[in-house]
Amino acid sequence: MPTYLSPGVYVEEVAAGSRPIEGVGTAVAAFVGLAQSGPFNTPTLITNWTQFTGIFGDFVEGSYLAHAVYGYLLNGGGACYAVRIGEDLAPGPAARAELPSAADASQPALRVAAAGPVDDGDVEVEVRPPAPGAEDESAFDVVVKKAGTVVETFENLTAGEGDRNVVTVVNAQSEVITLEQTAAGDTVAAPAPVTVTLAPAAPAPAALAPDDYVGNAADRTGFAGLEAIDGVTMLCVPDLMAAYQRGAIDLEGMKAVQLAMIAHCELMGDRMAVLDPPPGLNAQQIMDWRTQYAGYDSKYATLYWPWIKVFDPATGTNVFAPPSGYVAGVWGRNDDTRGVHKAPANETIRGAIDLEINITKSEHDQLNPSGINCLRSFPGRGIRIWGARTLSSDAAWRYVNVRRLFNYLEESILEGTQWAVFEPNDHALWAKIRRTIAAFLTNEWRKGALFGQTPDQAFFVKCDEETNPPEIVDSGQVVCQVGVAPVKPAEFVVFQLSQF
Repeated sequence: MPTYLSPGVYVEEVAAGSRPIEGVGTAVAAFVGLAQSGPFNTPTLITNWTQFTGIFGDFVEGSYLAHAVYGYLLNGGGACYAVRIGEDLAPGPAARAELPSAADASQPALRVAAAGPVDDGDVEVEVRPPAPGAEDESAFDVVVKKAGTVVETFENLTAGEGDRNVVTVVNAQSEVITLEQTAAGDTVAAPAPVTVTLAPAAPAPAALAPDDYVGNAADRTGFAGLEAIDGVTMLCVPDLMAAYQRGAIDLEGMKAVQLAMIAHCELMGDRMAVLDPPPGLNAQQIMDWRTQYAGYDSKYATLYWPWIKVFDPATGTNVFAPPSGYVAGVWGRNDDTRGVHKAPANETIRGAIDLEINITKSEHDQLNPSGINCLRSFPGRGIRIWGARTLSSDAAWRYVNVRRLFNYLEESILEGTQWAVFEPNDHALWAKIRRTIAAFLTNEWRKGALFGQTPDQAFFVKCDEETNPPEIVDSGQVVCQVGVAPVKPAEFVVFQLSQF
C-alpha cells in the first residue's frame, strides 16, 4: 500500500478477479533436412511457401525437406520452423547430351556438354543445314540458345579435317558448350539435324552422418538445437529417408536418429515426433520392422505408413515421398477446425496422388494394434489418415489426441500461472490458483475437449491445506493437483442389429 502524507483524493488501479489462462499454440512443426541455400543449423520461421523458397530455394532432387514443408502448408499447417543441415550442395555432374549421327541415328556423332553450370535456364544446341546456296552441301551450322535466346552461331562447319572442323571451332570459340568426338582417332561423324537440351544439373545432396541430424543442443545444431524454440509441437526429419535411399545411412543409423527424435520430444515434454517408415515395405515388412527391429515405445511418437505419391517439380515426375510433412499439416488443419482434442484421423491428405501400397482390411487389422497409423484410399473419399495411435504400450496414452491435449493443457497452465511465482504463499494465493485453472478448464470443457456432462465430472482442481501442509509451505512450494477426463476417439463404431 502506498503511503499518503497529505489530504486529497487518490486513484489506484488494483487487479480484480482471477487472471485468465490463454491457450498456447498446438500446431507448430519443425522440419530438418537439406536445402539449396539458406543458413545452416538456424531454425527459421516459415509462414508461407514463397518465404521458404526465398530463403531455402526450391525443390531439390534427392531431398524431401521442400516436399515436407510444401505438404505441411498445403494441408492447412500454419507457422513452422525449417532447419537446414549439412553443407552447401555440391554441383552435380555437368549437363550433357549426344548428337546423333547423320549416317546412323542410333549412334552418337558428338557429345555436347555445358562449359559451366547451367543455372539460369536450359541451354539448347541446334544442328541445322547451311543456308541455301552454300558452297559445301555437307556443311552444317551449330546454333546455341540460352533460355530461348540465340547466344552463339557457328556457320559452315564440317566433320572433316581443316580449320572449319566442328570440334575445333566450337571448343575454341564457344563460351557456353564444349564438344567431344565419340569415335577414336581424328574422324568425326557428321551430326544429323537435331535440337538437344542441356538441363541444369541437380545439386548433389551432402553425405550426412546420424550425428548431423541429431546435432548438439549446446552448439544449436541439428534438431537438438530446437530445445531453444519453445513453441514447436511437432518434429519431422523427412530427409533421413533420403539419406537412407542414397545408402548414406543404413537401418541402424536411421533407428539411431529416430530414437534421438523420441528422446528429444520426451525431454522437452511439449512436442511429438512424427516418424517416417523405410520406403518400399509391404504390410508384413512394416509389421516386422515396427515390432521386431525398431521396437519404439513412447507416448511422444507416432508412425504413419505407407509413403504417398506426390508431384516432384525438380524432376517433373510423380515420386513417392515420406508422409510426415503432409500428416503434420493435417494435424494443424484439424486443430484449427475442430481442436486439439479431436483425433487427427479420417481426414483427407491434400496433394496425395496415390499410395505406395494399398492394404486390405485384414492387413490393417494386424497393423493398427501395433500403433502403425495407416493411410488408406477409399473409393469416392480420397486418401485419408486411418489411424490415431501413438507408439506407446500404455493404454492410457494410446491415442495421439490425448497426448497432444495434455501437452496443450500443461503448457497453457505453465505459461498462464507465471504470475504466482514469489507471491505470498497463503490461502488467498491458493484460491486464486484454483479460480484461474478452473476457469480455463471450464472453457475447454465447453469446447468438447473434456469428458463429462458437468464441469465437476470433467475435471477437478485441488489447492488447499491438504496439498500444502506446513512443511511444503516452508520449503517454498505450492502444490496444486489437477485432474482431467479427456475425450477418447470413437475408434470402433459398433451397431448391434437384431431382427424383431
